[in-house]
Amino acid sequence: MMEPVNLAIMGLGAPELVVIVLVILLLFGAKRLPELARSLGRSLSEFKKGREDSAKPEPENPEKSDKPEKKE
Repeated sequence: MMEPVNLAIMGLGAPELVVIVLVILLLFGAKRLPELARSLGRSLSEFKKGREDSAKPEPENPEKSDKPEKKE
């Protein structure tokens, strides 16, 4: 016998996910959903790019320093 497929995401089952999708359709309408998905994808890619850029070490340039040198 086949085991049932586990569709639980964060404790939500299939019926709950269907209700959430229907509510989103009612709130935003079918015409705006592709636009919302596209903008969400773009923002996620920008977030990932920013996260990767911040993980790279910045090259040190001894000629340009934000801190003034102390003269004794």
